[in-house]
Amino acid sequence: MTDSASIQDRINRSYSGLSDKLQVAAQYVADNPVDVATRSLRAVATTSGVSPATFSRLARALGYADYEAMREDGRLAVERQMSPFSERASALRSKASGQAGRAILQHQAAACVANIEALEQTIDPQRLEAAVAALHAARQVLLVGSKGSAGLIDYLGYMGHWFKTNWRIAGRNGTELSATLSRLGPGDVVLALAKQPYAHRTVAALQAAQAAGAETIAITDSRTSPALQFAEHAFIVSTESPQFFSSYAATLVLMETMISMLLARAGPDAEDMIRAAELQIDRLGENWTA
Repeated sequence: MTDSASIQDRINRSYSGLSDKLQVAAQYVADNPVDVATRSLRAVATTSGVSPATFSRLARALGYADYEAMREDGRLAVERQMSPFSERASALRSKASGQAGRAILQHQAAACVANIEALEQTIDPQRLEAAVAALHAARQVLLVGSKGSAGLIDYLGYMGHWFKTNWRIAGRNGTELSATLSRLGPGDVVLALAKQPYAHRTVAALQAAQAAGAETIAITDSRTSPALQFAEHAFIVSTESPQFFSSYAATLVLMETMISMLLARAGPDAEDMIRAAELQIDRLGENWTA
């Protein structure tokens, strides 16, 4: 287990191997990060109904020296999540001012690798298959993402459009999100990408889609994400980063995996659609040629 792994990463990796009592403690830590980070062990034990000794055993099971080490790690994680981008950028600039570019690259790369390793180790194959099956069978698929997630949603839509004609990106091409959501119903799927700070627009879109009877998929970054309560298929992907912004490296791996699985399900028809698109691109001269 890498030193850069967050408490969430460690819990996700170790949860299935924990005893029943430790699983209860781990769930409390995952669901109440602020309490764990800011309150004493005695206060946390009183609130949770879990003994202090159990929390201490959990800390060691997750690879920490003791409970205080786990608590400090949680405090730093909460601080990163709650601090404005400007404050995190200022702290990063101060720290990086004395570092060479290679050191900064190594820190960022290590965080991304840890996130991807956590994804690989914690992803539920059955949940992934179920989400891909829903996307494959959907009458129409609506992709939703705001703020920093918008670019990743655009990329996911770009990949899907090569062999899926029923995919749309919410709020693009002058289309109002409200109008698009009003036409959703059973048989449709909404996939939303929601990272901290969570965009109201994205969470509200999931809520509206669920109310309309559409199937919902959420890719998010925390067990405390508001998107989870409106998602039938949910994926928590680590975004830990030494930067002032969240890292989307592991999220990108998950999205590209979904596209590969969809292509495999689509079969020869998808290949024909991609080949036809390539021929049209050649006819229009869209690619640079020397």
